[in-house]
Amino acid sequence: MSTIDYKQYLATDRLPHLWCSGCGNGVILKTILIVLAELGCPVEKTLLATGIGCSGRAGDYVRCHRFQGTHGRTLAFVTGIKLVRPEITAICLMGDGDCAAIGMGHFIHAARRNLDVTALVINNLNYGMTGGQFSPLTPLKGITSTSRSGKIEPAVDICELAALAGANYVSRSTVYHVSEMKRFFSEAIQKKGFSLVEILSPCPTYYARYNKIGSAIHQLEWLRDRVFPKEEYDQMNDAEKENCFWRGKLIEKNFPDLLSRYALEEKDG
Repeated sequence: MSTIDYKQYLATDRLPHLWCSGCGNGVILKTILIVLAELGCPVEKTLLATGIGCSGRAGDYVRCHRFQGTHGRTLAFVTGIKLVRPEITAICLMGDGDCAAIGMGHFIHAARRNLDVTALVINNLNYGMTGGQFSPLTPLKGITSTSRSGKIEPAVDICELAALAGANYVSRSTVYHVSEMKRFFSEAIQKKGFSLVEILSPCPTYYARYNKIGSAIHQLEWLRDRVFPKEEYDQMNDAEKENCFWRGKLIEKNFPDLLSRYALEEKDG
């Protein structure tokens, strides 16, 4: 199927988008829509749920079902939606602050329940909408508006957390590695159960500026040079890993999802 079919999901009359120049959110949204088209997901049976933050505006640009929840609660709302409408392909597009700070509890329990939903977390390394404060996923020593001398707290690895909590699928990519990101989106959406794809996409307005990364082109080069395949990253020492990241697939399994377990319980009962 041609990628031109993605426009059936796109609200072209609402363009141009409002994201900052150099932001990866547009690349990520287009990739999601291309994957939906390639998988043949019916528009009327597809949901894009968002939270609060820069990524939360993505719902303004789609023609499928869309839902925007309060800060950190996207997965809680979508749990209810999936219980009522299990046939819907549910994608939760969230930011690092939205998902990993106030939404951390909901994130852990959605993974623990193995809810049949795809969680796409755009990690722009800070709170991009509210002034560039550090988030739980901001790297150690990262410069932000609330850590002008460098963040002293270590970052949460949300991929490791999801795997530990019980997710069926976990991977990480970047807006530089678009082909890999697209493949991970496709695998995650097709996987039954809770799937997480974390996408590294530095905020150009705050994080890239504060950390002197440079222009949009330099941001892509920064991702190219600092994000390593997991097998290679695991061989690096602690000093080499500083301000670097791994990418790749962390886990893939087929544990029964929440609704399948409910169906089995009703059958046995």
